Amino acid sequence: MNFASIRIITAQLPRLVAFYEDVTGLPADWATPQFAELRTPAGTLALADTTTVSLFGPGSAEPAANRSAIIEFLVDDVDATYARLADHLDDIVTPPTTMPWGNRALLFRDPDGNLVNLFTPVTEAARARQQAPLGRDHGQGGGEARHGQVGATQPLSGRRAGQQPDRAVSEVGEDGAGRAVVGGAPRVRGERADGAEIRSP
Repeated sequence: MNFASIRIITAQLPRLVAFYEDVTGLPADWATPQFAELRTPAGTLALADTTTVSLFGPGSAEPAANRSAIIEFLVDDVDATYARLADHLDDIVTPPTTMPWGNRALLFRDPDGNLVNLFTPVTEAARARQQAPLGRDHGQGGGEARHGQVGATQPLSGRRAGQQPDRAVSEVGEDGAGRAVVGGAPRVRGERADGAEIRSP
């Protein structure tokens, strides 16, 4: 079994999509006006309008009501990412702080109040956990969930809320650090160039 995605239900879909495009530097793929995805090799962040909730069962999900799950992204340099985003975040919970388990983490809330964590492993032990391969069959038998890596140098998109991006994508390659590169900017990568999988702490 593979983890595929996490879905956020929102009453303000264009606003939330634009927010996560700016945070991650990834373009959203709009399947319908009510549903969009930001895809990474490690998993997908899905965003859906409240009108889709009835398809699962009336009242089965509520927007802006999460106080338990944390949405986490592994980034190259959390301090550089903080410098890029600081003026665009309305609710910073914790500025870059080194945690006891060796990750340096930035926590903030998205426009719906969901808690977001951008982190970079900074100790040898934390980096080793990220680089260690998962168990057999991609994590069965105690393997942890993987995170895609989001480059810290991607500029803010500058798109208006609700403006869907140009679907054209330039040729994909790799930079010297083994990260996927699209159009010259670091993008999400689920494993390193030597084949080792990226894991959550």
